Parts: sequence; structure tokens; C-alpha cells
Amino acid sequence: MEIIENKQFPGVFEIRLTPRRDERGFFMRVYDEDIFKRKGLHRGWIQENHSRSEKKGVVRGLHFQLPPFAETKLIRCVRGIVHDVFVDLRKDSPSFGKWGSMELAEEKHNMVYIPRGFAHGFCTLTEESEVVYKVDNPYAPEAECGLIWNDRDLAISWPVAQPIISEKDSKNFTWRDFVMKHKYIDPKEL
Repeated sequence: MEIIENKQFPGVFEIRLTPRRDERGFFMRVYDEDIFKRKGLHRGWIQENHSRSEKKGVVRGLHFQLPPFAETKLIRCVRGIVHDVFVDLRKDSPSFGKWGSMELAEEKHNMVYIPRGFAHGFCTLTEESEVVYKVDNPYAPEAECGLIWNDRDLAISWPVAQPIISEKDSKNFTWRDFVMKHKYIDPKEL
């Protein structure tokens, strides 16, 4: 397991898993509490979610929860390929209001660790995609928020021009609306 911090987004890490292969297939450790503790990344994971998309070009997100229900996420694509996107909402962060992305793929055996204070979403790049992710806070509908996928101020470079998107996600905040209503997410509240 190799853990690499994203230089542009403090607290975001790519985790590259190392499958052991033989004629039967492979075995790999997906999570090791001791390794994560040594890197300062261990969380009390309380929920694991599984998302399946059955078409290429599905965009889910950009989702987040407001404090005190903000979530750290550990995300892995277990089938297909997704273009994973995260936006920094943390006050005084050097990457506040900026977005980053990473390709997560079944064949790459990689994951992304996204700390509290980020919005998160992804776009499916294959006809069938499945994403599994752990969170360290319970789902709280009253704290649920989202940023619109195609916000002009964020100018996220998505690999699709006309995505398949839920009605709920089509009503997410613009960046300006989020800033006007919430300003930021204060790291002291995380």
C-alpha cells in the first residue's frame, strides 16, 4: 500500500493498493488500521456506501455535509472507471475554492482519501461503474448540501458535456450561492 499526499490539496491522498496475484486471481489489503494510523489518516469509519451507475456519463455530486456532520471519505472504484472530483471548502486553506480530480479505476486498484471540508463527486467513464466509499460521520439529511456540477466560477473540467444527472443534483448550489449562504466550512468546526 502506497499513500501519496496531493501537493495541491492538503489532506487529500491517493492510496495505491498492491494486489498479490497468482493463477487464481489476486488478494489485496484495502484497509490497514496500523498503516493509516502511522499516516494520521485513521478514522472511526461508521458507514460504507456502494454506488452503481449503469451508464457512461453519469455525474453524481458534488456532495458534502455541513458541520458538525462533515465527512471524511475513503473512495474506491471497484468496477469500471470514474473521474473523481473534489472541491476545497475549508476557510483559510491554500486551495479554498479550487477543484482537483483523479481517475479511480478497478484495474488501477487505487483510492482517494478526502478529508472533511470538501465537496465530492464523480463522473462515470465506463458503461458500468461501481464506487464503494467509507465515511466517518452519519448521513444527516438536514446537513446535506451540494455544488452544481457545471458551476461557471469553479470551471471544473468534466469528461462529459451533457451528463446524466439526478433532479436533486441539478438543484445544487452554485459556488457563489454557497459562499453567500455559508461563506466556507470552518476547520475549527470539523
